[in-house]
Amino acid sequence: MTSTSGQQILTLTGLRFDASLGILAHEKQEPQPIQVDAELNLGPQPLAPRDDDILHVLDYRKVRQIIIDECTSEHVNLLESLIGKLAQRLLQLPGVRGVRVKIAKLEIFDDCEVAIRIETGQW
Repeated sequence: MTSTSGQQILTLTGLRFDASLGILAHEKQEPQPIQVDAELNLGPQPLAPRDDDILHVLDYRKVRQIIIDECTSEHVNLLESLIGKLAQRLLQLPGVRGVRVKIAKLEIFDDCEVAIRIETGQW
């Protein structure tokens, strides 16, 4: 028996940019580097799309831009607030059933990376 569909997950890893995030004085004055990893569960999809047209799939360029826009639109005090806002936004994309997001503050400590990961929707 040949399978004609499979569970499709769109993944962006290691997306790095500066964001205005944090409660410390220096964090409020200057953006700091963060890294975002995201997985979007698109549910069962045909192994071969109906055609080779970008209009019939979730464009990962759009997903990347949404992540950057959501994380840089305004100063956010808490990493928890930022990741919740981003997860909600990604879950609104057409065809997305579940979202896993991790945001890491890369330079908050000299000896470690601090990150929060959230999972919502269907997995």
